[in-house]
Amino acid sequence: MSSSKVARDGEKIWKTNIDKVNAELVTLTYGTMVAQLCSDFDYNYPEVNKQLDKMGYNIGMRLVEDFFAKSGIQRCGNLRETAETISKMGFKIFLNISPTVTNWSADSKQFSLVFEENPLADFVELPNDGRAQDELWYSNVLCGIVRGALEMVQMQVEVHYVSDILRGDETTEMRITLLRYMEDEMPPDDE
Repeated sequence: MSSSKVARDGEKIWKTNIDKVNAELVTLTYGTMVAQLCSDFDYNYPEVNKQLDKMGYNIGMRLVEDFFAKSGIQRCGNLRETAETISKMGFKIFLNISPTVTNWSADSKQFSLVFEENPLADFVELPNDGRAQDELWYSNVLCGIVRGALEMVQMQVEVHYVSDILRGDETTEMRITLLRYMEDEMPPDDE
């Protein structure tokens, strides 16, 4: 499927097939959750990052079913198609944004999503404690969502932020690395 077709399909689904929620409500609710995590973990930002990733992972594992139901697409044939689908359909359907797919590695197993906008980061200022700017990845829940969703389609990936405008960087960039394609694996306790 071509990139422009994926983008058109994502836009069509957003306009016709998605129940909308007020963006400010989502932004403020997410901000309150991050603030509470910071407080609960005594401003141990690496631990907050882990908790956000874990929450996102659990969301992503469930969100992928909703994505397939709304989009009607089949599995992608390779990582490049997957990247375009995540960018042009996944993020469009759920957040009404379309990050740019860029910075492919030579072996085509790594790419970046560069965000021109991030609705989770609207109205946000990181704590001015001398550590948050260097340690907190405020939107880390999105990394977990991508990781969880891709695992549900048998792709084990590593996902992390390289830069974030909230930290004073010029762009917000998420890096995705394919570790392996997973076989249909049964959980350890299942027979």
